[in-house]
Amino acid sequence: MISTTRNTPGEGRTPLRAYAHRALALSVTGLLTATGVVALSGTAHAASTLGESAAAKGRYFGTAVAANHLGEAPYAATLNTEFNSVTPENEMKWDALEPSRGSFTYGAADQIVSHAQGRGMKVRGHTLVWHSQLPSWVGSLGASDLRTAMNNHITQVMRHYQGKIHSWDVVNEAFQDGSSGARRSSPFQDKLGNGFIEEAFRTARATDPAAKLCYNDYNTDGVNAKSNAVYAMVKDFKQRGVPIDCVGFQSHFNSNSPVPADYQQNLQRFADLGVDVQITELDIEGSGASQATSYANAVKACLAVTRCTGITVWGVTDKYSWRSSGTPLLFDGSYNKKPAYDAVLAALGGTSGGGGGGTRTCTVSYAKQETWGDRYNGKVTVTAGSSAISGWNVRVTIASAQEISATWNGTPSWDGTGKVMTMTPAGNGSLAAGGTTSFGFTVMTHGNTAPPAVSACTAS
Repeated sequence: MISTTRNTPGEGRTPLRAYAHRALALSVTGLLTATGVVALSGTAHAASTLGESAAAKGRYFGTAVAANHLGEAPYAATLNTEFNSVTPENEMKWDALEPSRGSFTYGAADQIVSHAQGRGMKVRGHTLVWHSQLPSWVGSLGASDLRTAMNNHITQVMRHYQGKIHSWDVVNEAFQDGSSGARRSSPFQDKLGNGFIEEAFRTARATDPAAKLCYNDYNTDGVNAKSNAVYAMVKDFKQRGVPIDCVGFQSHFNSNSPVPADYQQNLQRFADLGVDVQITELDIEGSGASQATSYANAVKACLAVTRCTGITVWGVTDKYSWRSSGTPLLFDGSYNKKPAYDAVLAALGGTSGGGGGGTRTCTVSYAKQETWGDRYNGKVTVTAGSSAISGWNVRVTIASAQEISATWNGTPSWDGTGKVMTMTPAGNGSLAAGGTTSFGFTVMTHGNTAPPAVSACTAS
């Protein structure tokens, strides 16, 4: 990734945003997080999502994921519905995994991997060796210690995730920009020399023979001095039997750096060396028809190259993009699908209509509201799917020590224990397609502040 930091918007007690487009169609219940619950109902239409449509073409369609956003219901729901591959955005970089020498912290990365595995998604590992986002102790090592530390980092991380990672970015961004084709200055290059990349790949292969090993870089999308230098390295590796399986093309585009006319040609020449090619960090600044056309062209280039095995966009929603001011992704800040989404889906051969009048579905999201010493308020937002609904019901289950002392904006009924409340509309329950309503309740904690379990929404 070019940028070394990402801004994390302030997190508070603001209610989770409601969905604004068609139903997010998966059968999921009780996805409980510290901040809320999302439950989805309905059955996905064939080839109506990015992941499904790409899979029909023998490819994956993935996104970069930040662990700290998985608790946001629309974020998780969009991820779960639309994508079949994930790349941890920052959680597998060296500073996140090994902040001090020999001490590994896998929690956030494990959360992403677990989330993906539970939903049948592939995982790309990003990244083992990179000049950026290194803890300070790495740069202070002498050559011998640095070699040991690099190989140990690769070995420990790959062992931890063995069998769980489809492709690893073993080395990232090792070449300079510009016309020189030279290697970038870094602790690894400066102290270990040109051989560090080969050594990293050999260590990776010895650690996990089943994982695909990739070299990943930016500004290599067209034929230029930088991509020529990477091409020469990959060609040399293949000729000498250095283990390399794939090359990643980050593909960050904007008006000053558009999708190159020779994008497909460049992908193809690498594929012709006997490696897979992957679009690994796609985002395209802009909006409207121009952005949509550029996205479609990038996707079509991949589809035209047999060994282009997948596409990853660098984020789910514009609001969390590292280039958020340039609105470069397929979903806007409210998770609405942009024209670029429709263009990508069409390029993949998918359809968004689903046929007929659509299946009646609804989704729910939960957010904790006001909190006092002995109680808190909860809010559940109900959102209709791609078709209008005439009614809905949602089940809320509280912990054994708790009790619900008040409700509003709904009609509750209770099971025999008094712990399971089924909420239905208070009066007219009709919602237009994409429309929302909400209900609330007060939970007396009696010492237990656990959030409630909110079931899938059932529409009628």
